[in-house]
Amino acid sequence: MIARMNHDEILEMLRRAGVEVPGAEEPIDVEVEVEDIPADASSGVSSDSSSSGSYAHEGPRSSRGAGDSEGDGASARTGASAKSGASARDRGKSAGERKHSARERKKAARAKAKGAGRSARVRPDIPVAPFMERMAQWSRRAFVILLVAIAAAAAVSYWWFHPALNVHSPRVWSWIILIAIVAVVWLKVGSLRSVRHATLLNRLTLLPLGVILAFFIGVLMGEPFMPGNAERYATVLDTTEGDFAEDIQEVDYEDVPVIDRASAQLLGSRAMGSIPEFVSQFEISDAYSQINYQGRPVRVSPLTYADLFKWLSNRSEGIPAYVLVDMVTQEAEVVRLKDPIRYSESEPLARNVDRYVQLKYPTYMFDQKSFELDEGGTPWWVFPVQRRTIGLFEGTTIQRVVLVNACTGETADYAIEDCPTWVDRAYPSDLIIEQYNWSGAYKNGWLNSWLGQQGVVRTTQGTDGELGYNYLAQGDDIYLYTGVSSVTADSSNVGFILVNQRTGESHYYPVAGATEDSAMASAEGQVQNLRYQATYPLLLNVAGQPTYFMALKDSAGLVKMYAMINVEHYQSVATGSTVAATQESYLQMLASSGALSKEEAAQSGAEVEVSGTIESMAQAVIDGNSHFYLTLEGDSAIYDVELPGLVDIVRYGVGDQVTLGYAKPSDGKNDEDEAADASGLRTVTSLGGKRAKPSAGADESGAEGSEVSGAEASRSEMSDAA
Repeated sequence: MIARMNHDEILEMLRRAGVEVPGAEEPIDVEVEVEDIPADASSGVSSDSSSSGSYAHEGPRSSRGAGDSEGDGASARTGASAKSGASARDRGKSAGERKHSARERKKAARAKAKGAGRSARVRPDIPVAPFMERMAQWSRRAFVILLVAIAAAAAVSYWWFHPALNVHSPRVWSWIILIAIVAVVWLKVGSLRSVRHATLLNRLTLLPLGVILAFFIGVLMGEPFMPGNAERYATVLDTTEGDFAEDIQEVDYEDVPVIDRASAQLLGSRAMGSIPEFVSQFEISDAYSQINYQGRPVRVSPLTYADLFKWLSNRSEGIPAYVLVDMVTQEAEVVRLKDPIRYSESEPLARNVDRYVQLKYPTYMFDQKSFELDEGGTPWWVFPVQRRTIGLFEGTTIQRVVLVNACTGETADYAIEDCPTWVDRAYPSDLIIEQYNWSGAYKNGWLNSWLGQQGVVRTTQGTDGELGYNYLAQGDDIYLYTGVSSVTADSSNVGFILVNQRTGESHYYPVAGATEDSAMASAEGQVQNLRYQATYPLLLNVAGQPTYFMALKDSAGLVKMYAMINVEHYQSVATGSTVAATQESYLQMLASSGALSKEEAAQSGAEVEVSGTIESMAQAVIDGNSHFYLTLEGDSAIYDVELPGLVDIVRYGVGDQVTLGYAKPSDGKNDEDEAADASGLRTVTSLGGKRAKPSAGADESGAEGSEVSGAEASRSEMSDAA
């Protein structure tokens, strides 16, 4: 043991060793390094201490006489002076050794600081949040519990949210980024806990940071301004130019869908109300998919559980029915099923159809599903499978279709070209609109889409900010229809497209005419006194003419009338209380205006031809237009020939033989038509086999919403005079 030294002795020893010592009034802050003492030195010191201690303690206990004491005292003084000389020499030697030892300690401290600085430079410069420092103080047990909790939460979250395990899925990337952030925190906390592995762990944090960087690079690579991307966007939907009269079958008014989705929902709700036991337990889904079912355009939608408690009460029996609305006859029925629907979107757990199909096909990215019926009436869910073609998330198209039997859960996976013919909606409507807008914007390059905009087109907008499109039933398929307009003009269309929703086959028809909004306003203007609202137009082929057809609904949402408007000449509107009457009125309007050829008019039944001898002829001017009124021998009808469309009438006189063609009267007449038929007034559309030339005034000068041409106006006034 080292002998105890008082305060002054310690200061003196430090001064002799060359250490700067503060004054007596200043506090002393000394950092003492304790070194190991060799065994031999330790024993020497111990023996000296022991002997001096024993010497010190023997004095008081000695019972020797005074003479002996004096002798011993002299002897002790002699030994003390000798020991004092030796001790001085030892102190000088010890001071030199302490000075040498201090230099070595300073060198070791500098080497240690240099090593620490080098280690600090190797570590990545990642800031440490305060919560990481607190986590670094956790016990190992706490970290194990946290790891188990995170794993359990991830498993439950995957089951509940079921993201597609696909690198092109935006949802799965949100999970990847979250996992990368957790990994960065975990590695940084580990580096704070382990000094030995801190450098390695800090370097490993670059891996999750690299994953996050790869995400942003993938997003950037999908932008249209990247080299080559504009061409890829423009070719996602392959659209070819078609001939409307050849490609689209002429309409049969018995197959024209007359109601829209909103009207179908209203009719379905009324049909549901007729079954009390269903109303209290179930609701109708908002799906209302339009399909061709057994050759008829219909809208179909399944029932859903009214709420969670209704699901608990009825889940064992399943959903017993679906709603079917005939879009032609406007009849709605609730179809009861022999095998109930067990896989639906209202199921919250394992039989939720979205979760069921995603977990069964974990790598598929599904688009908007639809509810359809096969030809036997069995309900199926149709799930289109997406494929990304540009960058990480862009250039979406459909490559496969997964079908799920809503009753049994049976699934079938088809390539898009092998999809069954009864499937009508493999390509979602919104995706088709997006794909065509890509081609319309980028077909001449990305820069042109922003600056020159030469040839840049887009689909027309619908009402209330929605996309503007409707559906056309042809054969076994459903076609999406939408108009196409220039990005710099909104008042007219340059054409329209029809896209097969099962195959994705797309055709463009360059027919310039009115936009859908303009046609709707024109139809509403025809019945403005009744304040009916027009539905979004449906495109039909009537006598080879592209025609807008729309229903006119009252404030209660019920269909009251119908309207047909020629796409190219939207000023003239034909209306009627039935589809058949509207079609006949429209054909009569086309024939009288000269829009149809003689063969087209005869084939459509819109024109009747008559021959005879002119019995009388009179001329009148009505609204600035010249009219010749003829009667034939043996015929009580009066024939109205309008100029300048049929100017050859001036070559005829009383007693001449003449062949006249006139528009067939419509069964859906308004009051003016009935008065004209009562007087026998007929509008002539051809003279001697020559068609009347269309009047420029009828096509161009009429205000939006005018319902008849000049010839029809003159006929109306003549009937009033009669």
